[in-house]
Amino acid sequence: MLQGILIIVLFLIVAGMMITKKMPTLLALPLLAVGIAIIARVPMVGVDADGAAVGFLQTILEAGSTRMAGAYIAVVFGAWLGQMMNKSGVTENMIKKAAELGGDRPFIVTIVLSVVVALLFTTLAGLGSVIMVGTIVLPILVSIGVPALTAVSIFLMAFTSGLTFNLANWQTYTSIFELPIESIRQFSGYLLIATSIATLVLIIVEFKRNGIKFSFSAPNTETEAVGQLKGFSGLMAMLTPALPIILVVVFNVPVVPSFFAGIIWIAIFTYKGWNKTMNLITKACYDGFSDAAPAVILMVGIGMLYLSVTNPIVKDVLQPFMLTIIPSTKLPYILFFIVLAPFALYRGPLNLFGLGSGIAALIIGLEILPSLAVMGAFLAVERVQAGGDPTNTHNVWAANFVGVEVNVITKKLLPYLWLVTAIGVVISAVLYF
Repeated sequence: MLQGILIIVLFLIVAGMMITKKMPTLLALPLLAVGIAIIARVPMVGVDADGAAVGFLQTILEAGSTRMAGAYIAVVFGAWLGQMMNKSGVTENMIKKAAELGGDRPFIVTIVLSVVVALLFTTLAGLGSVIMVGTIVLPILVSIGVPALTAVSIFLMAFTSGLTFNLANWQTYTSIFELPIESIRQFSGYLLIATSIATLVLIIVEFKRNGIKFSFSAPNTETEAVGQLKGFSGLMAMLTPALPIILVVVFNVPVVPSFFAGIIWIAIFTYKGWNKTMNLITKACYDGFSDAAPAVILMVGIGMLYLSVTNPIVKDVLQPFMLTIIPSTKLPYILFFIVLAPFALYRGPLNLFGLGSGIAALIIGLEILPSLAVMGAFLAVERVQAGGDPTNTHNVWAANFVGVEVNVITKKLLPYLWLVTAIGVVISAVLYF
């Protein structure tokens, strides 16, 4: 009992240090993994009667560093494709074409730009891509009369919609929940619909609240894009974000080959000579690895924490607490995850890219809830984190870019994101109980 109490206290201390920014998540997760193992008295090194390693140096630190290798390789290839889109001008051209399509109708411009942002972030990843897209989209929105706070809120909601179908994220979730990607895809479809509707409602509410006209002679936001894409090849290049999704969803192609197919596709349709294209691919690869590095390091820590909390010795220690706290029937399950959804903020205990990955693994390991129900609840709660967490680097950058305080954005978006979470949790309860 004392060991279990100490582990819970350690969870709270580490969570507090992350919330107050006293310790970065990439360091906190490995330290938490080791701390839990030590408190539960998992040996440092050793083997069992069959000669298998049982020490936490081998089974948690060493094995955990590669536990999510499939996920972070997918992140790397996704970032590589994202850099190809940025450097070839595909991203910029898609946004400019969307603005042109809206013409002199601010409402239509906003809707179309939101759709394009969502589509882009099914493939793009990393702060660099957020900056690339945001520096084009946000000034366009502001130039047609959308207030800065509203513009950045719409941008982040569209971004969150796109993340729902981000293939690299799907690969991460399959590693955390140990479920096939098909299960992730099916539930993500419901979340995509709910988040997209919430984004549309946000746009309508903000347009009416701020008195923005739905149609007027807007200033010309079109500027000549560097390396402007035209004709059939330009159209094909701008279909790049859809290609990996089609390959995964329709043809069941694995994620990494789908991203690689996208890289080849965009190289063909933006071809500007052998040397230039090879240089583009190489530079995009290097920059993509750089973009992916923070996520990769974080996933190494998540892998360690996962193996720590699923260690048989640790599970025996924590089982009484988890059986008491985590609901195992439908209605308490719904209330628990809806009410506590804000605990996904500030790298809290329901944040899949923080403590939540370990807690989800523990719930599954102790068989308190079906794996699918755990997946549904945590992916629903992830909506709050993806668009509303003020510790997200993309939230911080976007807030600074438009000159608003990052917590103000969280207050603006939380009601919408919380409602999406509630819908997702209810759907999960209906499907998986």
